[in-house]
Amino acid sequence: MVLDDLGSSLRDTLSTLRGKSRIDEEDVDAVVREIQRSLLQADVETGLVMDLSDRIKERSLSEEPPAGTTARDHVLRIVYEELVGFIGDSTELPLKEQTILLAGLQGSGKTTSAAKMAWWFSTKGLRPAIVQTDTFRPGAYDQSKEMAGRAEVDFYGDPDGDDPVAIARDGLEATADADVHIVDTAGRHALEGDLIEEIEAIDDVVDPDSRLLVLDAAIGQAAKEQAREFDDAIGIDGVVITKLDGTAKGGGALTAINETDASIAFLGTGEGVKDVERFEPDGFISRLLGMGDLRQLAERVERAMEETGDDEDDWDPEDILSGDFTLIDMRRQMETMTNMGPLDQVLDMIPGFGGGIMDQLPDDAMDVTQDRLHAYGVIMDSMTDEELENPSVIGARRVERIARGSGTNEEQVRELLEQYRMMERALGQLQGMGDSDMQRMMKQMQGGGGGMGGGPFG
Repeated sequence: MVLDDLGSSLRDTLSTLRGKSRIDEEDVDAVVREIQRSLLQADVETGLVMDLSDRIKERSLSEEPPAGTTARDHVLRIVYEELVGFIGDSTELPLKEQTILLAGLQGSGKTTSAAKMAWWFSTKGLRPAIVQTDTFRPGAYDQSKEMAGRAEVDFYGDPDGDDPVAIARDGLEATADADVHIVDTAGRHALEGDLIEEIEAIDDVVDPDSRLLVLDAAIGQAAKEQAREFDDAIGIDGVVITKLDGTAKGGGALTAINETDASIAFLGTGEGVKDVERFEPDGFISRLLGMGDLRQLAERVERAMEETGDDEDDWDPEDILSGDFTLIDMRRQMETMTNMGPLDQVLDMIPGFGGGIMDQLPDDAMDVTQDRLHAYGVIMDSMTDEELENPSVIGARRVERIARGSGTNEEQVRELLEQYRMMERALGQLQGMGDSDMQRMMKQMQGGGGGMGGGPFG
């Protein structure tokens, strides 16, 4: 995401302020230029960018740093506070019975977002249901039903129906036992009149508690018109930004938020049904600036450990920092890390690690798919206890024997061993942190993540 450039460039610029007790206008101008450049490249509207940068410059030059605060930390706090204010609050979605209506153009990711949101609500102890009303797009019913199955939530749709309003009405009745109803509507390739009329009619029948606009992070300036049209038709309470895992810019979605006076509800961070985050502005900006997001990280670790299903007494999350790293540890930790999501996202949540450590590693250092994990497991099953505990003893003859016993080939066995060595090197970098935030954090995670705050300044 191009907004990530803002984080990396700001971190570089702010590093030049280290050691300074006071800052001058030239220092502040350098920071402001990086903010302007990154946000404009990300398709944020020029007027919004200038307003934000003007406020940062004015505060940085007029406010006195608190006693004992360095010039860098003073500017960092101001940038953090202004960016959080710029993005706004998170959309209010209470954990109770409610109906949510999703709107957006075709291809924005509504159907996938409906399943992701339903899964998220299910993790909070609620029973969600998806009501699919799209009769326009071929395959919409099948895709929605499949996604609901992955999310393990209730689903209603009518593959033979041609009246979206009737489907919405029948769907609410058929899933009356659900706590949260997520009504997915049809999209078009453009803001056509019949699309607006259809969603207005569904809105009248559903009478939702929240209306969320789903926007592709790559939408650009077109998001402004979309947001205005949907807001005029049904009113928009919040925005779901999808596809933030790629090279999408994201700024158009931020412009849309300003256009509708709405807020962000969820972020789609990947293709899987579990690749979703409830938007929290303080944590989002904190990660962007390299200050981590312990709250979100604790939630991911807790979820990943539950999904891994490893309840053996001799394994501890803190083993991830241990120097005694075996193939057995590798299998457990890769499963957990895979369930947590992409490693670059995880590292962004660790204070001080965002945007830097992965540049020092091979691109595929932690790129372990489920298929590879399964193959690695089969290979490990053909190893002796000595080989699992001490992989360095595995030479050419043992590789040949392991390949033959596991029904794989020698190249796959060597790939596993190379993956092990790369992971060992990567974890060795984390190990060097000593008794810093990371180790204390791992201990807290072992206890379920209690006591972690969300903001970086208190």
